Amino acid sequence: MPGIADDAQAGLSDKAVADYLFDHPDFLINHGELLRVLTPPSWVSGENIVDMQTFMIDRLRADNGRLISTTRGNLSGQARIHDAVLAMLGATSFEELVHIASTDLAILLDLDAVVLGVESAEADAAGKHPGGVCVLAPGTVERLIGKGRDVCLKNLDEGDEAIFGAAAGLVCSQAMIRLNFSDNTPPGLLALGSRDCDKFQNGQGSELLLFLARVLEHCVRAWLYLTD
Repeated sequence: MPGIADDAQAGLSDKAVADYLFDHPDFLINHGELLRVLTPPSWVSGENIVDMQTFMIDRLRADNGRLISTTRGNLSGQARIHDAVLAMLGATSFEELVHIASTDLAILLDLDAVVLGVESAEADAAGKHPGGVCVLAPGTVERLIGKGRDVCLKNLDEGDEAIFGAAAGLVCSQAMIRLNFSDNTPPGLLALGSRDCDKFQNGQGSELLLFLARVLEHCVRAWLYLTD
């Protein structure tokens, strides 16, 4: 700690530590992890001890509240993914499956934009939406997701207009998921966009989104009689 270097050489005294904390009242706020290893005082008389316990209890309550909120959000997201999967599995035609994947997912997953895309080498085909599927230029999926990756999550100022079209201005966070229908077909893309900048973030768990994508791949293969 700055200002008590001499004490550090000989071993910190209780007074030196107390004086430093007194001069830096926000120390525990900036180093909250110490509250997990400190031994709390016993309930004895004294206003200072009561204040310390109150602070630690408030900190634990706040941490617990954040944990509960995160858990509820995860459960809600899981339920939405399950509903989306059931909807795709229940499609009675390939056209209905495409409609669910390119339109209904926005409602089922509480999103602002959803795009189902497939790369095509045909000239002037990129950007068109035949049958609800966005035609992508070759290399688009790898450009958006990265080589060797299956998903890319991030928040941003505005979505990719080439992908989200007119809805790009609404998108503040997005999930780009690679779709591999078979070894003999070009790569596909499931693009999810939200106006909530915290909806998709780098480092966030993507297992449920990848599960959704794998089910969509399976459904497409089944309807088009494709092999892996």
